[in-house]
Amino acid sequence: MTTITRFAPSPTGLLHLGHAHSALFGWTAARDRGGLFLLRIEDIDPGRCRLEFERQLMEDLSWLGLTWPTPVRRQSDHLDDYRAALDRLAGLGVTYPCFCTRKEIEEEIARAGHAPHGPDGALYPGTCRQLTNAERSERMAAGQAFAVWLDVSRAGTLAGPLTWHDQAAGWVDATPEILGDVVLARKDVPTSYHLSVTVDDALQGVTLVTRGKDLFHATHLHRLLQALLGYPTPDYHHHDLLTNDRGERLAKRDKAVSLRALRETGKTPAEVRAMAGFGN
Repeated sequence: MTTITRFAPSPTGLLHLGHAHSALFGWTAARDRGGLFLLRIEDIDPGRCRLEFERQLMEDLSWLGLTWPTPVRRQSDHLDDYRAALDRLAGLGVTYPCFCTRKEIEEEIARAGHAPHGPDGALYPGTCRQLTNAERSERMAAGQAFAVWLDVSRAGTLAGPLTWHDQAAGWVDATPEILGDVVLARKDVPTSYHLSVTVDDALQGVTLVTRGKDLFHATHLHRLLQALLGYPTPDYHHHDLLTNDRGERLAKRDKAVSLRALRETGKTPAEVRAMAGFGN
């Protein structure tokens, strides 16, 4: 079986060394196995994504020596794929609408006191999960905006026990319940990261998902979605993250030095690849 990997950045800013490490990790894994490396643009956040950043990230990756087939899959061009997956999940009875605002959810968590926590913080308290079908229909008829959430408990019962394989950690028992219920479609966009990445990997035939260890726990949920949607399960390899001198992972929001800035200081592609942990 041909190894197919991918790098899927969001065009919300300039790429930094952490991005270079992740891209090179996937590209090298495909190259060493005689496989295929894909570039995918995750641009489902219209408020933050910019075409100029998309062009720049492609220029930076090409400058590093990476190549990929075209056309590149751009998520904003495939919203119908995510709607179809949502419809399938709704047909299974594992989704529900949530009419709460983010502020209302935060206030509900605060009122709950010792709310259950997962890897990413306090879990959604399930406020709208308790609504009756009549109440949901009434609110929809009134035109209230809503997001679509996955009822993880019901979905897990339907799917049964699941496992997935990580090339660094070995076989892992899927425990999506640690994340609680999650958003599958936002109020303004008919998808979310969790749904779109699962659909994209399946439709593009990705056989090896390489990404940072910060997304390790998300894979529990993605494995559940794969089972519900009848998708094949790829192998995974969650790699270490590059950090700054304070031990914090590199991030756009912290203004990590961009690849473009390194280029402008005269660094060569080989030097930047070495800085990103890939000297060959």
